[in-house]
Amino acid sequence: MRIAELLIAARRAGVDRLDAQLLIAHRLQRPRAWLLAHDDHQLGEAQTAQLLQQLQQRAQGMPLAYLVGEREFCGLVLQLTPDVLVPRPETELLVEWALERLAAAPADSVVDLGTGSGAVALAIKQRRPGAAVTASDASAAALQVAQGNGARHGLAVDWLHGDWWAPLHGRRYGLAVSNPPYVAGDDPHLAALAHEPRGALTPEGDGLAALRRIVQDAPDHLLPGAWLLLEHGHDQAAAVQALLTARGFVGGVTRADLAGQPRCTGAAWRRVP
Repeated sequence: MRIAELLIAARRAGVDRLDAQLLIAHRLQRPRAWLLAHDDHQLGEAQTAQLLQQLQQRAQGMPLAYLVGEREFCGLVLQLTPDVLVPRPETELLVEWALERLAAAPADSVVDLGTGSGAVALAIKQRRPGAAVTASDASAAALQVAQGNGARHGLAVDWLHGDWWAPLHGRRYGLAVSNPPYVAGDDPHLAALAHEPRGALTPEGDGLAALRRIVQDAPDHLLPGAWLLLEHGHDQAAAVQALLTARGFVGGVTRADLAGQPRCTGAAWRRVP
């Protein structure tokens, strides 16, 4: 089958043309521009069969990042598996805010809770190499992916296996960040995300369970004046603000993502620097 024919088959299956081109280019180890100039290139039977299978998976909702095995986040190309959530562009807001906090009130210790692929922790470490970055995750499989990404980019992060703050007993940090699961268990959007790990998307119930636990236990692991920055759903900002205030945090702020949706809320433990 020629590349042009494969692209026609992809369109008929309902696969976005760009996704199809990226998938084919990755399989052939060629730049996308090469495909555009060589759409009459004849693929072998094995290549055709593999690509048709992957295009069918993409048509069924499998994220492109899983099919090609990687995704760029904050300038880092991260290897991904279905054991971790695909990093979203809106999560870059969390990284940008963390970097701002580090510039405003330098902290030599940062923790990323529920690190998944390691995206947030590694992006912070790359931009602030002098900071001691720790990251935790309850999934051993996810932590293995994160460790691999750290090694791939030569970024030293202290990877710890455990649920939220649990593996951080006795440690305190100058900055904490987290992009926990926050989608409500009955949210209809979950059906379209069936290929990603459900536990990384939703804690079930109203979607606030993980956020509640992180806020509740945070004071035992934060230095005075340390900020806790949390990503959350577009309709959860008020609830997260209330959780932080009730626990004793001050100076709460919510920031919107590029789509204008309230996406991250942060506050300082007791004292605003």
